[in-house]
Amino acid sequence: MSAELNASELFFNRELSWLQFNSRVLAQAWDESLPVLERLKFLAIYGTNLDEFYMIRVAGLKSLYKARIQETGADKMTPAQQLEAIRNYLHQEHKSLENCYASIIKQLHTHGVYIKGYQELNQAEQMQINQIFHDEIYPVIIPIAVDATHPFPHLNNLSFGLAVMMQSSKEQIKQGMIRIPRILPRFIQLERTFVPIESLVEHFVGELFPGFHSMASTAFRVTRNADIEIEQEEADDFLEILQEGLRSRNKGSLVRLELLEGVDESLKKFLLSYLNLDEEDIYDYDSLPLDLGSLWRIVTDETLSHLVLPPYGPKILPPLDKEDIFRAIEKQDILLYHPYDSFDPVVRFISQAAADTDTVAIRMTLYRAGSNSPIVKALIDAVRDGKQVTVLVELKARFDEENNLRWAKALEEVGAHVVYGIPGLKVHAKIAQVIKRKNKKLQGYVHLATGNYNPATAKIYTDFSYFTAKEAIVQDATIFFHYLTGFSVHMNLNTLYMSPTQIKPKLLKSILQESQYANEGHIILKANALVDPDIIKSLYEASQKGCKIDLIIRGVCCLRPQIQNVSENINVYSIIGKYLEHPRIYYFKHEEVKCYIASADLMSRNLTRRIELMTPITETHLANKLEQILILQLADNRLRWRLHADGSYTKFIEGEKSINSHEILEEHTNQIYLKSKKETPDYVSRLAKRILKDS
Repeated sequence: MSAELNASELFFNRELSWLQFNSRVLAQAWDESLPVLERLKFLAIYGTNLDEFYMIRVAGLKSLYKARIQETGADKMTPAQQLEAIRNYLHQEHKSLENCYASIIKQLHTHGVYIKGYQELNQAEQMQINQIFHDEIYPVIIPIAVDATHPFPHLNNLSFGLAVMMQSSKEQIKQGMIRIPRILPRFIQLERTFVPIESLVEHFVGELFPGFHSMASTAFRVTRNADIEIEQEEADDFLEILQEGLRSRNKGSLVRLELLEGVDESLKKFLLSYLNLDEEDIYDYDSLPLDLGSLWRIVTDETLSHLVLPPYGPKILPPLDKEDIFRAIEKQDILLYHPYDSFDPVVRFISQAAADTDTVAIRMTLYRAGSNSPIVKALIDAVRDGKQVTVLVELKARFDEENNLRWAKALEEVGAHVVYGIPGLKVHAKIAQVIKRKNKKLQGYVHLATGNYNPATAKIYTDFSYFTAKEAIVQDATIFFHYLTGFSVHMNLNTLYMSPTQIKPKLLKSILQESQYANEGHIILKANALVDPDIIKSLYEASQKGCKIDLIIRGVCCLRPQIQNVSENINVYSIIGKYLEHPRIYYFKHEEVKCYIASADLMSRNLTRRIELMTPITETHLANKLEQILILQLADNRLRWRLHADGSYTKFIEGEKSINSHEILEEHTNQIYLKSKKETPDYVSRLAKRILKDS
């Protein structure tokens, strides 16, 4: 490896690259060609993303800073430098955020939808909302005095409330707060008018503190370090440790205070003195409501569904529309592309196996199953029916720990064999195996995926599902589950690739081999993130040999493209649109096996510190489908952004013909669905051939 390729200037900072990604989400909220609530949705996503960024990434940097760690990545930025750069970036973006919200509010008004503070309501509306306050809010709200006999209360992560300064008739000045419990709605709805609850509570401060009147008040919101650090011990102990970790999430160190602009200085000092934060940890908002993620409440209002993009109905296409799923898998391998292809066959794969008397065993991994999982319910039915069920429930799936803990307990209670992972490694692989007894022999079936076993997210995330009954993969699946449940040391699979031992070496080898074709070589890597320094340096070396490299990286990308003599043959793109791009596809033009799908992103954590799986797609027509999807996305001129050498992104300007990959894939799937009602085409090969026809 050339020493020059280790130079810090060849790597973007991970955190700043993430902020660029969230700015691309904000840009969608600026897109006036979208329905207004679609714009508001992206603003809510922006806010939710930023909350998690502070709870995990900024909290981690603060911990490193306190520990006096100097360098944290290939870019060589210190934690202090990163924290300062993050604050500067967000403060510079603040005005755009405010203006975007104002633009959306203005557009909402044209549709008769309003977000109004209490003082903006007319008399009739105020009378109506006053009644709501006394009936539904006053009994639940929590006024808190803070003085010598009333200590400042503990504030949970993402706590929301009002800080108040009061004066009595005897001119006593008191300070306190009003906690707004999460059980209360963020907005009070009056037909098509949404009133932020804090403006209503603020109006009734005097009733909440009898004998005092309000001198000043401000809404505020706090963010804490929410990263759970746990040592994995014996299974029973691990459950207890995780439960304690979830409780401690609300006790993590504070990392951010959000306030409204123009707050009374004495109230600000009051909060800072108790919260142990500095001025630099404060983020002020003018017209924006605190907690942008709460705007989902308005976006999902059923009476306003005409103000979002029309929902797409995922299709079940041949051969799965008529044929039993297991018979179909025996005949041919099947590749589904969600959400264009319905996720229902994945649910049926488990539920039919659970109900079939020929089923001997079901094994699968669960990372994010969701709160109301039909798959877990089917597994519970299978156990009750006497089938052997083994489930790896990854309890360390961040922010899904509570759901997973609940499902793990439910599965254990009925007698399933539940495993909680490998010590020191997070299990992120997506795999399910069904074993049936057929003709006095055992027959295995395997499902491998790039996404989670979650029907809800499968409607808004793009991901791949691959079904096969190939003996080599069935055997690998058996070895894999034995590894998860037994005492095995790290081992290798024979057909599939597993991290931490196989995926990274395979990718490095494939990059090197393709680079030998120089100008004739072509590599396309599609992932959520590209951070791993070894992968980046190998791509630089391939570029130096003349190999063409296209990277479709939705989020963080630490590789710097278009640098002379280093990466001039590398183009980096990001696609942001109606669906969250989630699959990982790795394509090498001259390999015998050209295409791979994987659960693993191109990050050190995925490649060296997690259990992941990468699947070779050996069938020509399925590989062609993957290749054509990549080509389509590389032609997209509506949703695609280009990364430049200076770290900035620019969106492609629509050419003579609009190419929106999400819309084209919806339309092609619809066409094939309609044609399948009249004929029985080979769905996969036809889709591969037609996917670019109209673009």
